[in-house]
Amino acid sequence: MGVILISYSNENSVNFTNLSPLSFLNRSAAVFSSNTAIIYGQKRYTYHELNARVNRLARALNKFGVKKGDRVAFLSPNIPPLIEGYFGVPLSGGVLVSFNTGLDKKDVQYILNHSEPKVLFVDTEFAKIVEPIKDKLKSVEQFVLIHDEEYHTDLEGIDYEEFLSHGSEEPISPKISNENDTISINYTSGTTGLPKGAMYTHRGAYLHAMGEALVMKLSSDDNFLWTLPMFHCNGWGFVWAVTAVGATHVCLRSFKSDLVYDLIDKEKITRLCATPTMLILLSESPYASMLDIDRELWIMTAGASPSPHVIHKMEAMGANIIHTYGLTETYGPYCICEPQQHWDELSLMEQSRMKSRQGVPYIQAFETRVVDESMNDVPKDGKTLGEIVMRGNNVMKGYFRDEEKTKESFRGGWFHSGDLAVMHEDGYIEIKDRKKDIIVVGGENVSTIEVELAICKHPLVLDSAVIAKKHETWGEVPKAFVVPKPGTSPSENDISEFCEQKLPEFKCPYEIVFLDEIPKTSTGKIQKHILQEM
Repeated sequence: MGVILISYSNENSVNFTNLSPLSFLNRSAAVFSSNTAIIYGQKRYTYHELNARVNRLARALNKFGVKKGDRVAFLSPNIPPLIEGYFGVPLSGGVLVSFNTGLDKKDVQYILNHSEPKVLFVDTEFAKIVEPIKDKLKSVEQFVLIHDEEYHTDLEGIDYEEFLSHGSEEPISPKISNENDTISINYTSGTTGLPKGAMYTHRGAYLHAMGEALVMKLSSDDNFLWTLPMFHCNGWGFVWAVTAVGATHVCLRSFKSDLVYDLIDKEKITRLCATPTMLILLSESPYASMLDIDRELWIMTAGASPSPHVIHKMEAMGANIIHTYGLTETYGPYCICEPQQHWDELSLMEQSRMKSRQGVPYIQAFETRVVDESMNDVPKDGKTLGEIVMRGNNVMKGYFRDEEKTKESFRGGWFHSGDLAVMHEDGYIEIKDRKKDIIVVGGENVSTIEVELAICKHPLVLDSAVIAKKHETWGEVPKAFVVPKPGTSPSENDISEFCEQKLPEFKCPYEIVFLDEIPKTSTGKIQKHILQEM
């Protein structure tokens, strides 16, 4: 069986092919034709069948008027149509806009009117967000409804399977004239203002997916569980990476610890991604003790800084934790805490501490620095704070329709992350805080992350968040929000005394508030603006 040849326009085509993740499905459909591509409940699609459905989708989009560069949006959970969208939309020449299912109608309206999609695919569970604003959407010409579960909607649109019937399975050649064409637009969470649309290119997406396949050691034998939202940075690139090697996508509509453990066992899961919040829920779940891992299970975590305690707990269960770091503007993970052989000589807890650092750039990503205000590298002393800046293949093309913000982010020829970190002697970076979240106590900088990690070491604490509180004498002081472990009730004094043993006095929280849950985005970032409002 040979690989189907696809022509890409370039005058040096004998020794040059535009890089695009679309080639991954083309190859896997030929090489792994009968392999299972997708598992979702009782549904099973082979790579041959997936490829046929993707071609139908692309041709249907063209029939409904989508041309090169037109945007096509998806509001969908982790189900097969969204995977098909990641290939079918760019195959049609369109640009995919897959966005957060947890957004309110105000942000959904803003994103849709900013990106101006011609077609909007909506899972019926989330149609209630679109219904009140449908008449305010200035560009959407066609609604396509995904009926995955029984949800009533008054939103009028064509059924997804019916939409596919308007296209044929005949292979369609990708409309890629330049590998730096935009393949997708990924909107930031908008926690500090309006969401911004980071543009990814075919080339960047290809290289990022290859990097993910490499660091997670993916192969056609792997079963990848979709615990991470696919809308977040294209599932950190794994929608394309899993397909590239002919592995199996195991879809999960929503994250629930019991379902995750059930699928890990039932579908022989070998790889998954999880935010630190998800790791906390998995590590504390009563189902954790029932899991008997009889094979290699690798879990990538990113989105926020995981505590060494959580890493230790998951690895004690038999999982292998891969800690990565990145932003929406860097296609998701950009740095990896690359394990070193000599770490094996350390205790498990010390290994966990080393693995909680953000690490070094991916092999295809190239450059990461920690710099001061004058763009000078900070000393490698593990103490001096600076901002993380990046430059390389996996930095976004820019913000969609926002030259000013793009120019500001790219000042000095580097992408400015806004994350404050230190550089260790071994060249590994470690995040200490966001620039905007640093607390200045009487002139001393206090990292909220450092205080949060200290609090989370308390045996009765499940999660914590720290913000700045105005203080008449010190200017600002740390204020902590603490979530106790189920069935426990630590006092404010318990937490205060514990912190005094772990931190200098000026870093200890001046006030402690107990909550049932820390408000976070769907990608695990603490929504500190909500805590400030509280």
